Amino acid sequence: MADAQSMPIDTPPRGGQMIDHEGKHYTTIKEGLAHILVPDGTPTSTDPRLSKEETQKQQVFYNPIQQFNRDLSVLAIKTFGEDSVARKQAKHEFAAKKAAKKMKRKAKPMQQEEPTTAEDNDLSKKRKLDGDELVEAETHPSPIKKAKNTDALQDDVEVAPVLPEPKEQAKSEWKPPFTILDALSATGLRALRYAQEIPFATTITANDMSPNATASIALNIKHNKLEDKINAHTGNAIAYMYSFVDKKGFDVIDLDPYGTASPFIDSAIQAINDEGLLCVTCTDSAIFASHGYLEKTYSQYGGLPLKGEPCHEGGLRLVLHAIASSAARYGMAIEPLLSLSIDYYVRVFVRVRRSPNDVKLLAGKTMIVYHCESGCGAWTTQFLARNKFLKNKHGEQFSKHSFAAAPTASQNCEHCGFKTHLSGPMYGGPLHNVEFIKRVLAQLKDADRETYPTMARIEGMLHTAMEEVTFGSQRVSDEQEPEKLDPLIPKADPTEIDHHPFFFIPGSLCKVIHCSAPNIALLRGALLHAGYQVTMSHCKPGSLKTDASWKAIWHIMLEWVRQKAPLRNPLKEASAGRAIVSKSDVQQAEAEISTNEQGTAMEDTRLDNEEKAADKEQRPSYMGVDFEVKFDEKLGRDQHRGKLVRYQMAPRENWGPMARAK
Repeated sequence: MADAQSMPIDTPPRGGQMIDHEGKHYTTIKEGLAHILVPDGTPTSTDPRLSKEETQKQQVFYNPIQQFNRDLSVLAIKTFGEDSVARKQAKHEFAAKKAAKKMKRKAKPMQQEEPTTAEDNDLSKKRKLDGDELVEAETHPSPIKKAKNTDALQDDVEVAPVLPEPKEQAKSEWKPPFTILDALSATGLRALRYAQEIPFATTITANDMSPNATASIALNIKHNKLEDKINAHTGNAIAYMYSFVDKKGFDVIDLDPYGTASPFIDSAIQAINDEGLLCVTCTDSAIFASHGYLEKTYSQYGGLPLKGEPCHEGGLRLVLHAIASSAARYGMAIEPLLSLSIDYYVRVFVRVRRSPNDVKLLAGKTMIVYHCESGCGAWTTQFLARNKFLKNKHGEQFSKHSFAAAPTASQNCEHCGFKTHLSGPMYGGPLHNVEFIKRVLAQLKDADRETYPTMARIEGMLHTAMEEVTFGSQRVSDEQEPEKLDPLIPKADPTEIDHHPFFFIPGSLCKVIHCSAPNIALLRGALLHAGYQVTMSHCKPGSLKTDASWKAIWHIMLEWVRQKAPLRNPLKEASAGRAIVSKSDVQQAEAEISTNEQGTAMEDTRLDNEEKAADKEQRPSYMGVDFEVKFDEKLGRDQHRGKLVRYQMAPRENWGPMARAK
């Protein structure tokens, strides 16, 4: 029965069909606009709730959990590709016009040196009379003119091939190349989707070291009828990419390994074109976002991991640091377009350009972190160098690079007194390019939900990522944005650094001082009322990113205790919470002032302090920080709540990368 229903491999592909090829039976799985063949008898369910035991039976590595990754990658590469193709087209047109002008200048002296004949005079009179027809006659010489055998017109025939007509014809036929390398392709699903869903992609290479994998890729290419667009290549990805040193490489390189991508980064930098896009996935979160193997983290990424709640945000910066430091060796600078922590892995999209001047800024954008993860959770950043920007006598800006003053923090935390630990070095610039995110969101407006079933989550995560940079000051809406954005993605400021790189979890701060946790909207409202910017992090639900200092954050938290959630039990003597609460005592602060003043000045100071304390309703200050705190839930409410899917819930137990394909 199964044999009767089976179709040959050249049948137009569709999801769920049975294919019979060379005595083997396959089932077709559809994702996006691509189809892959799975050997008969293996699980073919695309439901991410499939049990772990069933997924481990797969012989072809297909992970439905990563469809979000692939959907996002298609949209991101398509957005970048529109920019790349537009730049190449403009460059080609400029070169064609320049060449045409150069040929015209060469042709004029040749025409002036020609001996005049009666026929030339007649032709000259005709050109003067015809006026506008002169351009037409020069640009598009007729076949009759080419057939004449006079000396003067013979010169015209020789000049004609370099006049604008062939240039215009060549321009219409020329297509900007846009090449993609799927370096670790497995089944070739990514390459198939790029070919089907990115119409201007010219050549896609699907590489894998396993001959069985490339045989499977070739079979899928044939089934999708994409032999003219995708090349299946068998070889070591590192060696293959190094073969493009000093040769034209790829516009996009996608690294999606099982585990870390660090061994492939250097060769990918060598194989990518100037102004190319590097897409990197790392699934080894136990290394870059955990302190259990810090020696391995350093060997893989050149830095130590961040401990505590924002460890995945620190992991993103470690991956970007590895890419930036590798690129800098070859005079290449990176610009993160989008950097996301997703489920159990990180995914970054980085534009790489040849720019020695931007490379000089890298030390000033690389930071280490002093983190009090065993105490109150506060952190302080320290940049390795200092970029200072001056203007010369002509008013032009130039950069001056020097050592940074160190250290920015003492050995012990200034808030709780606990020892701090060192993390990094890691990338200290912005994680995203806002204009790139806007253009990816614009792609979603025209996207088909059947092709991109994860688009609701993509939209929510991209909005959250954009707010991390803008703190909600820029939003994408139909009313504010033009109907169509310019495909060119503006370059981000290469000098910009992120002074507020990590989020905090309010519930974790409440554990330090042993109080009940406030509603997120209340705390957001308090920060906004105090004049600070605040947003969420895409990395974790319940997180907050703000430009407020840790002194301001602890002042608000202590006000929460005083106004809304009094402590039920005294804090332990040597605890971090006790040390923080003790620094907000008003009477202690007044006593310290009194001991430093004498006579009338001392009395005046005491009276002034009493009056101020009465005006503030006995509001305590914290380490010199004192402002009115108002917990305004309406002000701090998420305006997009219920409209955006900001965070994904795990659809099944043991949510993760699954076992390697057997």
